[in-house]
Amino acid sequence: MLKKLLIVAGLAGAAALVVKKVKASSDERALWHEATTAPDLR
Repeated sequence: MLKKLLIVAGLAGAAALVVKKVKASSDERALWHEATTAPDLR
């Protein structure tokens, strides 16, 4: 039983790290897009 809980906790931790890394990558991409596009001066 304890072994299963450790496996589930490990998988949840790994999933959380992946989600965090994907969000950081997305945020950085959005920041670069904003910084490198011409301003809308309408």
